[in-house]
Amino acid sequence: MAGVITASEPSWIAPFSGLSLQQFGKLVTVLRRQGADAARKGRPWSLPLLDRALLVAAYWRTNLTMRQLAPLFGVSKSAADRIIDHLGPMLALQPRKRFARDTVLIVDGTLVPTRDPTIAERSKNYRYSTNHQVVIDAYTRLVVVVGRPLAGNRNDCKAWEESGAKAVVGKTMTIADGGYPGAGLVIPHRRERGQAGLSDWKEEHNKSHKQVRARVEHAFALMKTWKILRDCRLQGDGVHRAMLGIARMHNLALAG
Repeated sequence: MAGVITASEPSWIAPFSGLSLQQFGKLVTVLRRQGADAARKGRPWSLPLLDRALLVAAYWRTNLTMRQLAPLFGVSKSAADRIIDHLGPMLALQPRKRFARDTVLIVDGTLVPTRDPTIAERSKNYRYSTNHQVVIDAYTRLVVVVGRPLAGNRNDCKAWEESGAKAVVGKTMTIADGGYPGAGLVIPHRRERGQAGLSDWKEEHNKSHKQVRARVEHAFALMKTWKILRDCRLQGDGVHRAMLGIARMHNLALAG
């Protein structure tokens, strides 16, 4: 159909997926390995796999509604919805199960505004949000773990364990901010009660700690260029699937 977005026209891929042509090709290869293009019973897909992958990426990238997105790809709203439900879980980032002995990780929580009141609570940004614990590799800056979403009013220290991120990371050295006291993580030095200030070496350590920890904030900024993480309309597990899928696309965009 003329006048629609299609992956056969390379100029559409970067603005609607956030990936280069080569990176998008790797994404499609992953989907093929997982059987996304296998023959199935019933009505065949209305779009080829490349266009279906681009539709899912465009949905996460633009946060358009089905009514807005479906005509851009020349399909019905229900077809676009089925495509997202089918491919979205296949794009989910798989948490790394083993870490090298010298690996250093960074963890922090990020809030994703969510319209599903069953999983969200009013948080410090005054919106109903979910708290997502995200762990990145301090050297490669790739996302390695995304915890299960919790209510946005849950503090990071509790969310670290309850989200399952702590269990995946295990005893690997992990850097965090001051919101994780007693969690066994490397956090900044704090003044003790009655102490006027920190010693020079502690101040210097906190400075370098902050510079390294900023890498996870940079990761959040890049991930939230996929606009669905700024106002997620998905219900139930939808926000978690979107977070995992975007983490995988973020890693592809970063690693090349």
